Amino acid sequence: MDEAGPRLAGIAHEAGGGTIRLRPVAEPDLAMFRRFLTEPGLIGLDWAGFRDPGGPARRHAEDGYLGERDGRLIVQVEPEEAAAGLVSYQWGIYGGRAPYWEIGIALLPEWRGRGIGWRAQALLCDYLFAHTPAQRIQAGTHAENVAEQRSLEKAGFQLEGVVRACEFRAGAWRDGWLYSRLRDDPSPF
Repeated sequence: MDEAGPRLAGIAHEAGGGTIRLRPVAEPDLAMFRRFLTEPGLIGLDWAGFRDPGGPARRHAEDGYLGERDGRLIVQVEPEEAAAGLVSYQWGIYGGRAPYWEIGIALLPEWRGRGIGWRAQALLCDYLFAHTPAQRIQAGTHAENVAEQRSLEKAGFQLEGVVRACEFRAGAWRDGWLYSRLRDDPSPF
């Protein structure tokens, strides 16, 4: 064990001299979660107004954000050992018989545009396909979020289409773009 303490468990991808790791949420990460809820613009287009800053601590105490039907993992960048953001997953079902996951990502501004997002989302898909029977993983994004669209495509997702008026944001109903990756689609790794 090094002097900094034991390395947190997780799943990782190494490339270009750095490693992206997904790991469970730890108590120090809750400060970042509170920032996402209380700092306008920190999460870009996903800002939906102020939210309860105590919510993350309550949820972490309940199940560590590792629920059966939804959860979050921290996107950790190494060698810096820095929490760059989070990925989320939520269970859904089509037609009463076809389970799927919907995933999302939120990175702090200083970590965007470095290839971290697509790698984190690809890792999350590989993790969910390895540990659950879901055939499908989907992700939605904003029509104007070209960076996330490219990230999803690099992570192995395909554009399925436009979901009309699916989100109320900044005083108006807005369209979203829906992407999916199936179990049989190749991993980008």
